[in-house]
Amino acid sequence: MTTTVPEPTARPRPLGVAMIGYAFMGKAHSAAWRTVGSHFDVPAIARRVVVGRNAEQAADAAARYGWEGSSTDWREAIRRDDVDIVDICTPGYLHAEIAIEALKAGKHVLVEKPLANTIAEGTDMVAAAAAATARGIQSMVGFNYRRVPALAHARSLIADGRLGAIRQLRVAYLQDWLSDPGAPMTWRLRRETAGSGALGDIASHALDQVQFLTGQEVTEVSGRLRTFVEQRPGAGGPEPVTVDDAAWITAELSGGAVATVEASRMATGVKNGLHIEVFGERGALRFDLENLNELEFMEASGPVTEQGFRRILVTGPGHPYLEGWWPPGHIIGWEHTFTHQLRDFLTSIRTGEPPQPSFEAGLQIQRVLAAVEESAAARSAVVRVGSPAHAQP
Repeated sequence: MTTTVPEPTARPRPLGVAMIGYAFMGKAHSAAWRTVGSHFDVPAIARRVVVGRNAEQAADAAARYGWEGSSTDWREAIRRDDVDIVDICTPGYLHAEIAIEALKAGKHVLVEKPLANTIAEGTDMVAAAAAATARGIQSMVGFNYRRVPALAHARSLIADGRLGAIRQLRVAYLQDWLSDPGAPMTWRLRRETAGSGALGDIASHALDQVQFLTGQEVTEVSGRLRTFVEQRPGAGGPEPVTVDDAAWITAELSGGAVATVEASRMATGVKNGLHIEVFGERGALRFDLENLNELEFMEASGPVTEQGFRRILVTGPGHPYLEGWWPPGHIIGWEHTFTHQLRDFLTSIRTGEPPQPSFEAGLQIQRVLAAVEESAAARSAVVRVGSPAHAQP
């Protein structure tokens, strides 16, 4: 008797990835591209090329982070037939041009937050994304803190009504890497490259969490901005700092809640503290990024003598994203949020379902940032988000 061995099924070609930028975010994204397929059921990927302006540094990054090759020409990388996904980790002033060209070339695009440096750039990116979506091409903004399991769980608790109507939120994103006046000049301190300072860099994360957790949009703001150190040591001597060091925002939300948001890169002693408190009519939540596996939850429905915050260790079965990792109690870290981000993005490419946050969601945050700047310029005047006064830069 002859047994016929079936021909092996041909595997689809892996999705080729080009990463534009190789510094801090490039390192974080590279680790995620390396691990996502080991922990989640996603389409196979191949890390084709990392792109940077300095050929030697780009080649070194490719070797260290496990990419097949490097380039100094992002346009050439986008045109490659073996590249299907473009991951943009550059300073904000480059986001729009690269993303729009990649989308027109039929590449899926992931771009780091904030979406762009201006509303005009963001609007062009949204239009390009809409045209690409009609052709089955996906695009997403990288607000990675949406992928912290504890915060994803908090969103579910709020959506399920466990806190009742949300009344107020307090969010503070504090860092201290600029607290030393002698800290050197960087592209993040120049308006032409960064767009804004702490406002766009970390307050954008805080504002996205306000909207993500509540399901409400920021409709009006009152803000203050401050630059504490107005000059920094540059390569050719002192250079002016043209962005803010810190921001304070009061925001009205579409569902009636009020949020207060503080962001600073001058908070001496705080390395990377995103502190979130959500207060509803029937309960409350507390979260601290420096303790990201835990969520504090309080329900006011029980006896007064038994009320109080309880600790939830968000590492167990049924918690968001934990199916890909370790047994309960085996904690995960900051870098895993980028792996979860890619898991969701690659799943969207497979299913055709639009990923979140979309470019449109990124543009909404851009409108809020512009409204805060307008308010700060008018000494904290209340500004409606999307008002004609800041519709263009």
